This record gives sequence, C-alpha cells and structure tokens, in this order.
Amino acid sequence: MLDISELSRKSGIPASKLRYYEEVGLIRSVGRNGLRRVFETSVLTRLSLIALGQVAGFSLAEMRDMLGTQRQPEIDREAVSAKADLLDRHINELTALRDGLRHVATCTAPSHLECPTFQRLMRIALARQTGRKPEQQKRLTQKNSRAKQKGSKP
Repeated sequence: MLDISELSRKSGIPASKLRYYEEVGLIRSVGRNGLRRVFETSVLTRLSLIALGQVAGFSLAEMRDMLGTQRQPEIDREAVSAKADLLDRHINELTALRDGLRHVATCTAPSHLECPTFQRLMRIALARQTGRKPEQQKRLTQKNSRAKQKGSKP
C-alpha cells in the first residue's frame, strides 16, 4: 500500500493530479491513513497506462472508459487500433509537410509563388483551415484566379 505522498514520489505525478485522477474515476484509493488517501501499488501500473494513453492522444475520459473500473485494465483494442490509424494519417501528413518545406527551402523557382509545390502546400494549408478537401480548394483558387484576370469579383 502507498499513501498519496509515496505514490506521488514514486510516480512523479503531483498529489493534486492524483486526487483529480481519482475524482474523474481513473484511479481509486482503497482507504485512508489519517487524512491521506491510500492506494494499492498496482495503481502505479495504471498511472503508466494513463501516461501512455495521453502521449498517444487519448483524452482522460477515453482512458477511463478504456481502462474500466476493475483492477485489471480492460484495454479496448479497437480504440487503440483506431488511434494508431489516426497517428499514421498524422505522420503521413507531417512527413508530406516536411518534404514540402524542404523543397521550398531549396526551390530554384524565381519566386516561391511560381513554384507548383509551394502553391500546392498553400492550397493544402488553406483547405485544412477551411475544412475543404485540397481538390476543392484548388478548383476554388483557379476559379478566383480566372475571375481576377477578367477583372470581376469571384
């Protein structure tokens, strides 16, 4: 058994956060030693799982649901797989962004605005901010460009 100060020292998590985790149902104390909450040592494993989940992008509510209330965690394999898929998509997006920025840094076009790769990066960035797909943004940008050339408003 560990009182809250021992648990805090062993886990590196402040006691205030441990109390919050208990309040939201992530961990559970088994009693009190005077005024201090007491936890089973198995809570250290649970805290490690919570930390891993947070690093992976799970919310505390998702972690609570996934870990369940029993001593043994009930890890939802589908949720973990879905999060891994989301991370794969994010990694692919970041890799493409990195590669595009590397190109822009070494681009030999007279102006970045003349570089097709830079134009594509701008369209993708704008599409992400507006919630459009990059193809939709490209068509809209082309339409606005044609309208501008004709001297009318888009």
